[in-house]
Amino acid sequence: MSSSKVTIAQHGNVSVIRLSDPETLNAVTARMLDELDAAIDSARASSRAIILASEGRAFSSGANLSDAAMAENEGLRDAGRLLETHVNPLIVKLKRLPIPWISAVRGPAVGVGSSIALAADLIIASETAYFLQAFSRIGLVPDGGAAWLLSRGVSRARAMELMLLGERLPAVKALEWGLVNRVVPDQMLDDTAMETAESLAKGPTTTLGLIRALSWAAVDSRLEDSLRAEREAQRTAGQSADAREGIAAFLEKRAPRFSGQ
Repeated sequence: MSSSKVTIAQHGNVSVIRLSDPETLNAVTARMLDELDAAIDSARASSRAIILASEGRAFSSGANLSDAAMAENEGLRDAGRLLETHVNPLIVKLKRLPIPWISAVRGPAVGVGSSIALAADLIIASETAYFLQAFSRIGLVPDGGAAWLLSRGVSRARAMELMLLGERLPAVKALEWGLVNRVVPDQMLDDTAMETAESLAKGPTTTLGLIRALSWAAVDSRLEDSLRAEREAQRTAGQSADAREGIAAFLEKRAPRFSGQ
């Protein structure tokens, strides 16, 4: 699939989706979100891991406030409409993916672009990356799940700092705070993301999907609920072909050959 706003390329069992509007620093519009949604569906059907990256020097400059979907009914605009129709369903879709996905962040990741990047299972940032919640500067509130993601990714106090003050969070500090997984030189970002994704794509896909589902559920659940969910997930994982292969490989002291089944 290819379009003016989003591209997708297949590399073995890995799909690489790129935000592709570098002239606007990949500003988010309704059209881009529609194309991203379709690309995710395509990648889910054809891959065992996904990378979400970008073209140009920015991951995303955030929502394009001049987009027609944002600018309707001047003076009475509902700035939350695009969230209801596009952004929030996309974030939920990403949460519910049955395969792991990685965000590869180069340059600024602002506003909703930051939220999308931080919703990934693994976040790999280049040294030029930074995250910015600038909503308070224009009289709006963080969106795309930012308050939820930041409060659980760092702490309530640091999340408040980022959202109330609207200051940049450089990649290195984001790593120190535990908000991203790795920071690499800019020229190594794509290769590092691909190496990581290929490693995931070789893994037990059903089990990896169950792990990510358990991790999402555990954030808001009681220990007892998490224990029950783990028990059910372990039954499902244990019945997979990959589990049989993994146990056999362990007993035979060899590397497993996972099929994703």
